[in-house]
Amino acid sequence: MIIGIGLDIVELGRIRRIDGKSAKFRERILTERELAEYAALSPARKTEFLAGRFAAKEAFGKANGTGIGAGCSFQDIEIRKDPKGKPGIFFRQQETGLVSITHTKEYAAAQVLLQS
Repeated sequence: MIIGIGLDIVELGRIRRIDGKSAKFRERILTERELAEYAALSPARKTEFLAGRFAAKEAFGKANGTGIGAGCSFQDIEIRKDPKGKPGIFFRQQETGLVSITHTKEYAAAQVLLQS
């Protein structure tokens, strides 16, 4: 049963600027596992990865009905890939639904579908 859907879009240039100023933004958004993935990427791919994860986590907050805040932090949400590369969304270590992430030259977007 579908219990929530969420959608978010973010400008890659905005994420690139914020991430270029300090590591604090990426450390607030990405979990330790995601930070390890981020570290292994090329500079251009790092921006896409961070923007995609940011959009996916924002979309999760919308689908969950809580937004991002005290009850649902960026660190509570993790995007993990299966062996074929398909992303899955985990909330507090539990897989909770479906996520799709896409990129263009200027934007990253994500959609989340939560199921019970």
